[in-house]
Amino acid sequence: MSIISNSLRRIKPSPTIAVTQKARELRAAGKDVIGLGAGEPDFDTPDNIKKAAIKAIKSGDTKYTAVDGTPALKKAIVRKFKKENKLNYSTDQITVGTGGKQVLYNTFMATLNHGDEVIIPAPFWVSYPDMVLLAGGKPKIVKCTEQEGFKLTAKKLDKAISKKTKWVILNSPSNPTGAGYTKKEIQELAKILIQNKRVYILSDDIYEHVKYDNFDFFTIAQIQKLKDRTLTMNGVSKSYAMTGWRIGYAAGPKDIINAIRKIQSQSTSNPSSISQAAAVEALNGPQGFIKKRSEAFKQRRDFVVKSLNSIKGISCLTPNGAFYVFPSCKGLLNKKTRLKTDTEFVQRLLEKSNVAVVQGSAFGLDGYFRISYATSMKNLKKAMERIKSFCESLY
Repeated sequence: MSIISNSLRRIKPSPTIAVTQKARELRAAGKDVIGLGAGEPDFDTPDNIKKAAIKAIKSGDTKYTAVDGTPALKKAIVRKFKKENKLNYSTDQITVGTGGKQVLYNTFMATLNHGDEVIIPAPFWVSYPDMVLLAGGKPKIVKCTEQEGFKLTAKKLDKAISKKTKWVILNSPSNPTGAGYTKKEIQELAKILIQNKRVYILSDDIYEHVKYDNFDFFTIAQIQKLKDRTLTMNGVSKSYAMTGWRIGYAAGPKDIINAIRKIQSQSTSNPSSISQAAAVEALNGPQGFIKKRSEAFKQRRDFVVKSLNSIKGISCLTPNGAFYVFPSCKGLLNKKTRLKTDTEFVQRLLEKSNVAVVQGSAFGLDGYFRISYATSMKNLKKAMERIKSFCESLY
């Protein structure tokens, strides 16, 4: 009899973390590996945010805080939603967790009963289905094609909803594709959701500020009829280059926020007091650097997309945001190349060319792979040269 729980057997380790760790191990062994697997900005946390953390340490702000966030951080989050999204919340509608990932995990643990369905558009962030499974729910994967821009359509949403549906997840801009839902597209989805009053919406907005080409960000809670059924998750990790600080937050219905607090009180308790002080400064302080960094990401995006589309057998859409591209490698999966799957493609790419990417099947859509361009142009130029040489060597 195994000591390991049955629930743990239902899930697998994060493929993106596994790829990143493999790249680290190969580099430690002396290999010149370029890792394009991690979704982490290569920019540093701004100095004003670091100084706020140092000030908190020096002033003795090192004790336990309220379980789900300090009053100061909750007030900063309330201001953020009002100023940037025209959404009005009170502080008791806000929760703060140890990263956006914990907020999502707490949400599913607090709300899902055995057999409850969660609609997850694919390609999806790798952790969504496993979190749902751990909480006893059932992921209902809806595949969204390249022709659909990798986005959920109203028609597919309507077809996927059943009597067991409890949540629908929307992630815009998306990990892994960078696809962003327009206001019109969200309004079309909203028409279906307004009709299905028992279904809740989880909006993952973590890449809200990493956007390009005048993309107009719009979040579904801005549709008034759905606000009371929407939990909007965000955080400081991507926009403020604070991945290691581990601060995520969400706004939504009080009963869900209270349930999340209860879960958190019996797991991690409060997030780091120092990180919370830094997050207050991040949200309240100067914001100009965000646009400048997005412009740098855009230059990288344009270079990577152009480079990939010049390679025989590879095709790549231009994303609206985030710092990922999700190119197709279907043109290279044939008898001539002796590659059958995207997993074989990424494994061979790592073995032969020392470039680490993540297979599309890990995100729920076969025949693709994800590249994170949150690294230097120097690395990206080397990586694109290696990918091109590898693909040409297959013929």
